[in-house]
Amino acid sequence: MSEPTAGKDDDRQDGGSPVCGPGCACAVGNEFGERAARHDRDAYRRKGPARTTAWLIEGLAAGGAGGTTVLDIGAGVGAVHLALLAAGATSALDVDGSPAYVAVATAEAERAGVRDRVSHRTGDFVELAPAIEPADLVALDRVICCYPDMDALVRLSVARARRRYGVVYPRDTTWIRALSRVANAITRLFRQKVRIWVHRTTDVDAIVRAAGFVPRLERRTLFWQVVVYERA
Repeated sequence: MSEPTAGKDDDRQDGGSPVCGPGCACAVGNEFGERAARHDRDAYRRKGPARTTAWLIEGLAAGGAGGTTVLDIGAGVGAVHLALLAAGATSALDVDGSPAYVAVATAEAERAGVRDRVSHRTGDFVELAPAIEPADLVALDRVICCYPDMDALVRLSVARARRRYGVVYPRDTTWIRALSRVANAITRLFRQKVRIWVHRTTDVDAIVRAAGFVPRLERRTLFWQVVVYERA
């Protein structure tokens, strides 16, 4: 999509559904399938991480990622955890709702020579959370916008962050909310199950702060906001 559509590749629609990138944990019925996964893989190989993803990586790796563990929720092709592993993280867990993206991310880890340091789980993070161990660095790159129960997603994911917690999600503005309603109407027309959820920034921020974190990096594009929090 163009700015406000989405694939994991910056602000474009890359064969997935409107606004939220492929790899979101709520990819019901594998809405984000093999075609979209291959498209995003090819874009990643050509250009590397999207701008907002690069900011997320920068914030999570600030000061060095050596010796850390990573939990990458809705990892897509694996751009975030692959970069953090390259920066010195010891291991990563990719939890993704799309089997197609898990397959691509696994192949990318193999290609990068870090397959033995990455584990992959397919499914809804909220359902899997009780069995997932905490990690030093937790990332949700364009995942909050795919999930209707933001409260559960953010509470359960930030509870598993020891050191830093990073998110990329839509800005909370009137025009983005209006656009999401139009996009959702279109997806319903085509009987797609994925919806855009523009959750309130203040609500997300309050949950993360209540868990003992404060913002350390905040950046925005016209559509997206990137926030990396650190344990106070």
